[in-house]
Amino acid sequence: MTHPSSKPPANARAKTPAHSPADGTAQAWEALGGDPALLDRVTYRSGGALPARLPVMELSRATVAVCSLAAAELAARRGDGAVPSVRVDDGAVTTAFRSDRLVRVDGVAPATFAPLSRFWRTADGWVRTHANYPHHRARLLTALSLPPDAGVEAAEEAIAARRALDVEESVYAAGGLAVAVRDRAAWARHPQGTAAAGHPLLRVERLGDACPPRRTDGPASLPCAGLRVLDLTRVLAGPVATRTLALLGADVLRVDAPHLPESQDAHNDTGSGKRSTLLDLAGAADRVTFGELLALADVVVTGYRPGALDRFGLSPEALAERRPGLVVARLSAWGRYGPWSGRRGFDSLVQAATGIATTEGEDGRPGALPVQALDHGTGYLIAAGVLRALTGQHESGGTRLVEAALTQTAAWLTGRLAQEPETVAAAYDAERWLTERDSPVGRLRHALPAVGYEGGPADWAHPAGLWGTDAPQWADGPA
Repeated sequence: MTHPSSKPPANARAKTPAHSPADGTAQAWEALGGDPALLDRVTYRSGGALPARLPVMELSRATVAVCSLAAAELAARRGDGAVPSVRVDDGAVTTAFRSDRLVRVDGVAPATFAPLSRFWRTADGWVRTHANYPHHRARLLTALSLPPDAGVEAAEEAIAARRALDVEESVYAAGGLAVAVRDRAAWARHPQGTAAAGHPLLRVERLGDACPPRRTDGPASLPCAGLRVLDLTRVLAGPVATRTLALLGADVLRVDAPHLPESQDAHNDTGSGKRSTLLDLAGAADRVTFGELLALADVVVTGYRPGALDRFGLSPEALAERRPGLVVARLSAWGRYGPWSGRRGFDSLVQAATGIATTEGEDGRPGALPVQALDHGTGYLIAAGVLRALTGQHESGGTRLVEAALTQTAAWLTGRLAQEPETVAAAYDAERWLTERDSPVGRLRHALPAVGYEGGPADWAHPAGLWGTDAPQWADGPA
């Protein structure tokens, strides 16, 4: 979406490609179950780029486009009017997918990947580790039989003496995060890759029929106005999805466990428009508080590894029984199938496993996408799925389930989407798509939203606050 206060660069050109089954936007809209006739509401403006061997720009553009179209569709459904037009600007999309790297507080950039989060050469190949959180770093060092204060050189020596698969399995057994770097052919042969190949990009389906159609109380100022969203997600994909729902008017309350560390830097980027609280669901009092919040919720979004929340009665089936009429969205790294269904994962690890790292590598060394496109793209797809589910509820009620996984987005990027030629554009001015405002953490610079439609919001109602410091209640008062 072009921000109202900005002017397109002189060399920008609007383009409306023919929507064919091979087009990224059409593919994603089909996966969402959308009406193909609505694709004519979308136009594009070039002016940004995410250079890579794989079609990262097309993935980014398509996921923002379908999320914007789903928002426009819901806005029309609530307002009983025509679906507004959507213009997707590559400059806004590029900046949004770089948002975690562009955010600043009083001019200070966020911390980047920790020293032990990187590619390592092994005795027979390469492995990728993730150790940004202290507990993941400690488990990695335990698996390598290294002391807690060990650094890069010690880890490098220990990993170089081992096979990549041995590192993968030993670190996982210790509760850490490491993945052997595979090419696309090796991933296709792997049992998890084989399982992923049989699943769609995402699912939007009915989970129950006990709830009548969602009532429309006249036109809403925003498509998600009046809706309450429980955000049980961490890191990037889930928070991007719920940040988008907050942009569109939802009351989003993020709930985290007090014993799990979180980065304020990350929250500065993905906490726009939300509030954030801490609840220990293992404690009886906090479970009661959460139950009161759930009783008034319209949407629940979960992003923990599969099964991690089931013991608290938060599986989709249990949620449907506890709160008929919910939209339940869940995302994971590897999907809820195959031998890796219970494993933790991050964008960088999925890139390493699925062949993206070898495709983007050079001179025998693995590489990475220019942005965490699997996280961002999956986040916009989840948000789009929630919006389409809400539209479906206005038409025929029911409890709805939306499901996506980073590995499915990776399969799309390396498979059907990669058959399309990538759009290459000249350098763009990121400053056009950034804004600054005062916030509880200081002077905050953040990316403007890429999702939008004619007449839609240009920015979030408020910036991110201090993580975990809000009361566990909805914005209009205690549950």
